[in-house]
Amino acid sequence: MGDNKQRDKKSFRVGLTGGIASGKTTVADMFAELGAVVIDTDIIAHEVVAPGQPALEEIRQAFGESVFAGDGSLSRTAMRTLVFADDDARRRLEEIVHPRIQEEIYRQSDQAGGDYQLIVIPLLVESSLKSYVDRILVVDCDEATQINRLLERDAESRDQAQRMLAAQASRESRLEIADDVIHNDRDLAQTRSQVGALHEIYLSLA
Repeated sequence: MGDNKQRDKKSFRVGLTGGIASGKTTVADMFAELGAVVIDTDIIAHEVVAPGQPALEEIRQAFGESVFAGDGSLSRTAMRTLVFADDDARRRLEEIVHPRIQEEIYRQSDQAGGDYQLIVIPLLVESSLKSYVDRILVVDCDEATQINRLLERDAESRDQAQRMLAAQASRESRLEIADDVIHNDRDLAQTRSQVGALHEIYLSLA
């Protein structure tokens, strides 16, 4: 695809990233309330593995029926359990879905316009999309907060929660690439205040 920097640029792009259960969706929703265009790769990831999509058949061929629900849709619980226990399986899944997600990001960004765009990319540290965005915003919180949120939401055990954290880039590597950081282990009012301040900065940069 060549250098992402050479793509047609219609809007100032902010890549929002953060560790699992750091509060990326909460922060993105706050930016959306202020009028920012938000492109969420988690939503795109659901769409590219929807029934009838080519990625779904590739996943079936790679992993078999054990990661599918009775109605033929992908079982996210089974897939999550597998990929966070097996690095090879996780890499294989990423090879199937990440190129499709990336192309859809380009398509949506080209069409969306807006003063600036917030593109939510959980695995930005590991992604070539770092060169596609103009600025990187990291949503940060301490590991204990992430684990507690995972136990409430996704993880079946503390051990699984810790494996989910370990499968991603380290907190330190995320902060190293950050232009801006929102600290999201405080109360929501403080998070909203940080979002408001950055919204004004991004409008001025755009």
